[in-house]
Amino acid sequence: MRGEKYLNKDRIPSIWCPGCGNGIVLHAMLTALEDLNITTEDLVFVSGIGCSSRSSTYTIFDNIHTLHGRAIPIATAIKLMRPDKKVVIMSGDGDALAIGGNHLIHAARRNMDLTLIIFNNSIYGMTGGQVSPLTPSGKKGTTATHGTIEEQFDTVKLLSGAGASYVARTGTYFFQPTVKYMKKALSRQGFSAIEVFTQCPIYFGRLNQFKTPAQMMLWQKDNMVFREKAEKMTPEELSGKILIGEFVEEDRLSYIQKKELKLKEICKP
Repeated sequence: MRGEKYLNKDRIPSIWCPGCGNGIVLHAMLTALEDLNITTEDLVFVSGIGCSSRSSTYTIFDNIHTLHGRAIPIATAIKLMRPDKKVVIMSGDGDALAIGGNHLIHAARRNMDLTLIIFNNSIYGMTGGQVSPLTPSGKKGTTATHGTIEEQFDTVKLLSGAGASYVARTGTYFFQPTVKYMKKALSRQGFSAIEVFTQCPIYFGRLNQFKTPAQMMLWQKDNMVFREKAEKMTPEELSGKILIGEFVEEDRLSYIQKKELKLKEICKP
């Protein structure tokens, strides 16, 4: 398996439920790191609290498993102190968009040199199946047994509007595109974020009439459309579909680059 050399096998098997997609996302990340020849001296993982946030603890990389919603400021501090390191945040619905939402907005606004992977399983899996900021309207959780009436965040629009320099969306069914996007994100400067739809069969699946994890992945196949294909489809054909692909790819000065330029300006003789 590509990327296997980065696994901390003493911690395997994981805590994840059978059929959970989090392992696929981690596999994609480790595959991207191996393809880029990134070593354990090159990168630090940071995560908060949640099922997905445990992913970095299954690697041999230096990692910090910090407070709920505080992964981004911790990652920011590491990057400011060690700009030579790549800093990757593995985060979930609440960690990135609920309690951690304000940190997300400002990291994107600053174009901070970080790579954020958002595991979107549409529910709070670790704490009991409550609806999250990414639960689609009408879908059920343990706190909305008749279906939530709220609209979920459009993560791509949120990140694009806040100022991220690279934004992509994908799903666990689309493994190779996910690896491709992760390699791009890891190779860029500035704030890069990838939203990955990942199946939670135990809570979201059972509460929303998915019988198996495989059925949830096939739902992605049938209901997610790459942007390039979507441009040739009618509004009727796109109704109810989720667009995936790359949405923002801008080359502009990152926070670290601006900081270095400002220091040179201040320190001129």
